[in-house]
Amino acid sequence: MAAHEKLAPIHSAILIYMIQSGVMVFVLPQRLAQTFGTNGWIAVAGFGLIVTLNIALIGLVYKLGGGRTIFEILEQSIPKPILFPFYAAIAVIWMMLGSMAGKEYILIFQMFSFPTTHSMLFYFALVTLVAWLLTKGIYNIAKAATLFFGMFIWMIFLLFFFWGEFEWGRLTPFLFKGGEFSLSEQFDMYSSFLGFELCLLLFGYVDRQTKLIGGAIWANGILTWNYLYAALMAFGIYSLQQLKSKMFPIIDILAYVRLPFIERVDNLFFGFFIFPVLFSVLMFVWAAGEMVGRIVPRMKKQAVSVVLTYVSYGLAFIPEGIEEVGDWLEVLSVVETGIALCLPLVLLVVLLAQRSGEGAAHDPPK
Repeated sequence: MAAHEKLAPIHSAILIYMIQSGVMVFVLPQRLAQTFGTNGWIAVAGFGLIVTLNIALIGLVYKLGGGRTIFEILEQSIPKPILFPFYAAIAVIWMMLGSMAGKEYILIFQMFSFPTTHSMLFYFALVTLVAWLLTKGIYNIAKAATLFFGMFIWMIFLLFFFWGEFEWGRLTPFLFKGGEFSLSEQFDMYSSFLGFELCLLLFGYVDRQTKLIGGAIWANGILTWNYLYAALMAFGIYSLQQLKSKMFPIIDILAYVRLPFIERVDNLFFGFFIFPVLFSVLMFVWAAGEMVGRIVPRMKKQAVSVVLTYVSYGLAFIPEGIEEVGDWLEVLSVVETGIALCLPLVLLVVLLAQRSGEGAAHDPPK
């Protein structure tokens, strides 16, 4: 990347939003109903707040590190032979997470639109586009994300057309009654916000003056509002028991839209969700490539990322059905939640140790 090519605040914010977004919005209301029960949509605000605190933790790393990349921070204090297995482990997690996120979308898309076509044919087309974008570098990827954001974000406003079906009485005056609390479901719902942690790898691609962390907070705020509004509409259109029984309540709501020239307009709307899924897969593979690039520095980062893209495609052959993919994602979301929280903490410990060492080195002799 040329020295003058730095991510602008708007590009970095939109890129983070696109990484966080995905098909989870279609199933989130049902998960909220099962786990929290009545008025479960309110829990979305709690998840959004936790993510904001997590982003603030990343912001502290950025401030104390003076804008240095996480690799510069770690490699200043820890020998590379010790770090390489750490880099490789995180790269594998990110590669698998991107692979399973893409496979989940493709399986749902196949279920609704092309049930007789093999899902991996669609997935191959997706990863080929991912590989092509990876060759363009992060700066052009961010500009492409801004373009696709405009083609995708308008869909949330479709839900305003269903206020005629909305009934406040369905929300009931009770809070979190009739749910079945599950820790695994908590991690699963939190995973719908994941992706913000990749801004750790954007430190070296922005100017120090750039509002990277502020952009991440704005991106998470917009996503939280979208999830909150979609969940509220679902809770107000369906009863609690109906919501618990529906696999994709938001898709079912959109199916009521009728256009004279399209028979199944919900298929069209679902197709637009390929854009955030594309960037989720792309950026997790890109992040894995950044990690592997530190292990094999002589190989071009774009080449590493392209190779990892097709490795992730191969991994997607392992789970066959959507339930098996869901099981993989359930485990990976727990691990990734740990990475999102623990990696900034590790970096903070290293930074504090470095500052302590510098202070000791400059202390006058007694």
